[in-house]
Amino acid sequence: MSDPTEPRPIVVLAAVVERAGRFLVTRRLRGTHLEGYWEFPGGKCEVRESAAECLAREIREELDVGLIVGPEIFTTRRSYPEQSVELHFYSCRLQGEPRSVLGQEMRWVPREQLRELQFPPADQELIDRLARSLQR
Repeated sequence: MSDPTEPRPIVVLAAVVERAGRFLVTRRLRGTHLEGYWEFPGGKCEVRESAAECLAREIREELDVGLIVGPEIFTTRRSYPEQSVELHFYSCRLQGEPRSVLGQEMRWVPREQLRELQFPPADQELIDRLARSLQR
């Protein structure tokens, strides 16, 4: 049972986009929570916003590209000293070529190199799963 005095987690959605064996990742900007870490692009879900609406909005704002949202592939919760997050990862396809609107670094990373980048702790289990699927 959850503690009623604990604040509700922030719901965050992330787009897992793979093209030709490479995943699209962006680097968190200076001055943001977990700055400098790599992540799958996405962001906070607004009240009464569906997952597809949230991801399409966030990707348009950050990368100026359309998005086709596929199935949810992984969910996790993580508490940090500053906040608690509920993170949902969706398999997605881009409609066009992304460009960094906010100035964040962006890379297409081969599956076998994902573990070489520093991702937030909440992403680790997904990174491990993606890397393991290479070994099959």
